[in-house]
Amino acid sequence: MFQTLDTGLHLYHSSMSLMELQHEKSERVYTRRQTSAEIVSEARRSLRSLTTQRPFTPQEQHRQLFGESSSRARDGRPPSAFSLHARNFEAPDSRPGSGSRLSPLEHIPRLSAFRDEDGREEEAALPKPPAERENTRRGSGGCRARHLRTSSINKLPLMTSQSKSLDRSVEERIDQPEDGERLHCDDVTGHITKASSEAVLHTINKNSRIAQSAQNDVSSGSKPDAYHGLNDTDADDNMDESHYWNSKVLPLLHEIESFAPGDGVSEEMVGRMCHACTELHNALAERGMLGRQCKKRSTILRSLFRLVDVGSDRLNLTLAKLILALNVSGNNLVNICKLIFKISRNASNDTLFLTSSVLDSLLSLLKSEDVWSKSEAVLYCVGSLKLLSGNSALASLLLGKDFIGILLLLSKRLRHCIPQTSSNVTNHRAEGQNVIAGHILVQVTAALRNIADQSESRPSFLSSKAFVTLCWIVENHRHDTDICINVARIFSKLSTYTECCYALAETPRCCSLFLDLLGKHSRKQDLVVRLLFTLGNLTAKSIKARERVYEEEGGIDALLDLFQIYQRKPSAPEQHPAPEREDVLIKLIRLLANLAIHPTVGTALAANPLCVQLLLQVLESRCVQECEELVINAAATINNLSFYQGESSLVRSQYKHISQLLLKLLLGSSMEGVLEATRVFGNLSQIKDVRRFIVQHKVHQFVVTLLDSKNPDVCFSACGVLINLSADSENTALLRVEGTTQKLIDCLRDFGSQDWHLAAVVCQTLWNCSLDGEMQHSEELLKILRLYTDRELLQWPSNDGVRQVQEACWELLFLPVAERLRQRLHVEDITGIS
Repeated sequence: MFQTLDTGLHLYHSSMSLMELQHEKSERVYTRRQTSAEIVSEARRSLRSLTTQRPFTPQEQHRQLFGESSSRARDGRPPSAFSLHARNFEAPDSRPGSGSRLSPLEHIPRLSAFRDEDGREEEAALPKPPAERENTRRGSGGCRARHLRTSSINKLPLMTSQSKSLDRSVEERIDQPEDGERLHCDDVTGHITKASSEAVLHTINKNSRIAQSAQNDVSSGSKPDAYHGLNDTDADDNMDESHYWNSKVLPLLHEIESFAPGDGVSEEMVGRMCHACTELHNALAERGMLGRQCKKRSTILRSLFRLVDVGSDRLNLTLAKLILALNVSGNNLVNICKLIFKISRNASNDTLFLTSSVLDSLLSLLKSEDVWSKSEAVLYCVGSLKLLSGNSALASLLLGKDFIGILLLLSKRLRHCIPQTSSNVTNHRAEGQNVIAGHILVQVTAALRNIADQSESRPSFLSSKAFVTLCWIVENHRHDTDICINVARIFSKLSTYTECCYALAETPRCCSLFLDLLGKHSRKQDLVVRLLFTLGNLTAKSIKARERVYEEEGGIDALLDLFQIYQRKPSAPEQHPAPEREDVLIKLIRLLANLAIHPTVGTALAANPLCVQLLLQVLESRCVQECEELVINAAATINNLSFYQGESSLVRSQYKHISQLLLKLLLGSSMEGVLEATRVFGNLSQIKDVRRFIVQHKVHQFVVTLLDSKNPDVCFSACGVLINLSADSENTALLRVEGTTQKLIDCLRDFGSQDWHLAAVVCQTLWNCSLDGEMQHSEELLKILRLYTDRELLQWPSNDGVRQVQEACWELLFLPVAERLRQRLHVEDITGIS
């Protein structure tokens, strides 16, 4: 009895060998071992998924906060270019941590706390603000900024144990307002709210009088009140610290002060400056005087700020590392982060960051819980790390410092800090914070985009559940195309890896979110193409992803709407150039093909008039020589849809028109096009009228020649057509004339032991061809069958997983048809076949 075969080209076999199939399956997690029947069933019922290249992302020509294609207006976003000088820094750096500071008082106490270089005691006045000038710069808190003098400091203070204790006592008293009074500062505006301004001024004046009294006590030789509570141990500690300052720190400060910023500073001089700053850093770290612990911190900062005007990136990075270690805040912190950003914009400076530990300082800043009080500094800090992460060596270094985890934590903090109440004031504040958060998140997602290029980054993305956080970012900033594109690029990169693909497919509302973005930004080609690519990757591997896309309300309609948008010719020459539109269509059609692997989805798509019409339009209007991947993807999608040949299938009902289009593809110069056309004919040739069309147009001759291919996929596709053709008795003689039998035997010998599914199809074709009683080359065929039907004579793979697949296909697919074929050839000894 003649038999036809539904050759719906299979998910794995048509695109990879059985060994590759098992490697693919080994990356998936199964709750139990699959049976042989399940393996074969999965292979026979699944359709072929399509692959494609990841969308090309051009390298940014310039390093900046926002790229050339940014949707943000240039005049409404933070700048990437600016100038920084010593005068931009505030030397004392003693304002409250909120970013606000008090106005200076007219009454300034004088302390006899220092000795000059000759050992004479002299008075050191508390710092006075500079005289009023034009264009006075305002600080972040809205108060008048105090500018650094760029001239050299004539004399640096020695420290005595007595002056150390006095400084501590006075500063402690000044830091403690009476009656629990506190100054409050709005974190966003920086404006001070005075609980009681009069009481505050009274407290400060009182503390000033205490300081003046202490000064008088010291001048008279008596012990000030500040010392009454000190025991001998405290005095010894003060003496040790004073000695350390005078012997270790002060000489380094003198050396730093000896450098005069100006034009023509030699590289040797820069090296000496860097060395002195590094030695100072080490000296302060050794004594625990970093942060805000050192009472002469303002003196140190004043000396360091002067060197910014030298203009050396190498020196400035060394300075930045030390200044950050001194825990600067407010405007100084912003300027230091801007300075580092400015250095990072020059790719030739990447080596400086590789040999410096300043990366640790930047990452430490990002861990700060109080994001909003440092938002501008955080922005430039992340911006610097984004630029640096484009260097593969620096990206690897950052990965080892938990860069991904730190960025994701920062994203979560930005999320939780935004107010959720509905008052007008809070809404205005939330709107401003959303803008700031958006700027920062552009940098965060761009940095993660760069890191995703590193293969070793995948475990970090998976372990930190990054996909959930990234989906949240997009969901809450879906109108910010800069953020959306960055996240889409991350997903397009990571979804090419199996483990990441499954993790993303399991992320709640992931597919729904992507479909929503495709609807909102349908004209944003660079976003659309990446979302389609990612969805194509998910649906190629995940059954759940296919179901979620199909079950999402309006999901398929949104995809077909996109199909129509990019299928039409653009209304203007500059809108979506042809290559870009073609790339979108390639990714979109591939997604439809992968969706069609699911029986429910495939049946629905095969019955969808718009879907079938759009696919046929591609074959009608495009030439495979000009748009090869697009045409081939369209043919492959029609092939998957042709697998479902129920009464509702429009592919089946339009078989005549489709056959004509396939003939054009067969006669083309693209071997991939020939292969896809053959696959579709393999399914459609179950229809008798299609078989008649094949013979009338001599297509069978062309198909027979495909058996000479060294590609098992091509041979498999050809056998699919030949099996169905040989089901008609009038066709067997035609096939025999073309030398079909010998070619099939050669194919069985060359590929059979590595691909039992192909071997089974070849044997089925030989079975049909021998039904009229004539079989050429039967002895040669019997010899091969004896070898292939003896389990003990076969060589099986050593890998258990691969062997499981091979044995299942051999036992359930090949062996039954091989046994029947031997009987047809009158083989007497069949007892050895098990």
